[in-house]
Order: sequence, then structure tokens, then C-alpha cells
Amino acid sequence: MKMKEIEKHLVCQHLEMLHRRAFEDHQDIIKKLIRRRHGIYALYRKNKLQYVGLAKNLRNRIRHHLNDRHGKTWDRFSVYITLGSDRMRELEALTIRIAYPKGNRQKGKLKNSQNLKKIFRRAALRSFMEGLDEVTEGRSGESIDPASLTDIAKGRKPILSEYIDKGFRIRMLYRGKKYKAYVKKNGMIRFRSKKYTSPSYAGYAITHHGINGWKAWNYERTPGDWVPLDELRK
Repeated sequence: MKMKEIEKHLVCQHLEMLHRRAFEDHQDIIKKLIRRRHGIYALYRKNKLQYVGLAKNLRNRIRHHLNDRHGKTWDRFSVYITLGSDRMRELEALTIRIAYPKGNRQKGKLKNSQNLKKIFRRAALRSFMEGLDEVTEGRSGESIDPASLTDIAKGRKPILSEYIDKGFRIRMLYRGKKYKAYVKKNGMIRFRSKKYTSPSYAGYAITHHGINGWKAWNYERTPGDWVPLDELRK
């Protein structure tokens, strides 16, 4: 294999699942193969991963593990030799995060990697709340941050806008308490100095769980005649 082809690979050589007796009994061979070579190594016990680490000198590090706190926890080892050391720590972290070896006390850190969990949660919340506007019964037990509802509303057309041409008051009764809000002529709902693009968003700000805002909020259709907002869609 040409040198240019080798340089494209992260791992250039590997030695897998060798028994610790081979390391102890054949020091001369091990010395020739991995002395002063850097890379990632793994320790196993009965074929189960116990520990993952990185080393600039694989032979010395594994020899050290014969008698340290890991000394009695492994019976086999593997080594993965890399040409460069700039990506070793990231490779080690990735392995630890995937396998969760018992012997590693700290979780590997992916320093330059973006965590997509917050983006996923925000998108899932948006999908959930939009779905509430289409169902006839609200769901309960959902754990959502009320503060994020107004952020989700940014850039979204108010749902009520296609059903109204002027502003009006709405109210909602929840656990014996009456709450009031105002629907602007553009369909945006103003409740406690905050704006919401749908009745369900505004309802969640009160209940803190999924609720069908079309059913929960009422408006005054004629003087003294308070009916659910859902009547606007009929």
C-alpha cells in the first residue's frame, strides 16, 4: 500500500483480542510491534469491554495496566495504531460514549461536536403543539417548558387569523379560576403580556400540559353568550 493511501486512514494497524499472557510472555515481539506507537487501546474480560484509553506509547500503557487498578479486570486487549495523534482523543471519546465501559470513570467529551438534542426537542414540541390544534381532546402529562412557547410562535401565522376580522376578548375556566385573554385582529392571542399564535399555546401557558385550546377558550358570540372558540370554525 502506498504511503499516500495509508495517510487517508485513521487506523493504520491493529492487533485485536490478544490474551494478556501473550503480552507477558512475548515482550520482545510486543515491543517491536507497538513500542512508541500511539493509538487507542481496549481492555476486555471474558470478551466484555472493560476500559478504553489512548496512549502515545501503547506498549508502556498496557504494561502499566497489568498492575494498576485495572490489573485484575482484564484478560484480553486490543490496540489500534494511528498515524497521527490529533484525532486520538476524539476517537477515544466516541468509543467511550458508544460502549460505556465499566472501567472508564468519565464520559468522553466531543469538544467540537454540536449536540442536536435541544434542536430535536424544540422541533418535537412544535410538532406536538401544532397537532393539538387538530384534535378534539387535549392530552395531559406532557412536560414542556412554557417559556419556549413564545419562541416557537416566531415566524408562524396565527391560526385564528383566517376566522376573524376584528379583535375580541376570550376567557377560560381552569380549576375554578377564570383566565382572560385578548385576540388581536391579526389572530394573535395576548395573555399576560405575552403573545401566542394558537389557542393551544395560550392554554398551555395556564395548564402546563397539553390542552385543546379551541375547546378550552370561550368567546362572546353575542352579548352574554359565551361559546368555545371552536364555533368559529363551523
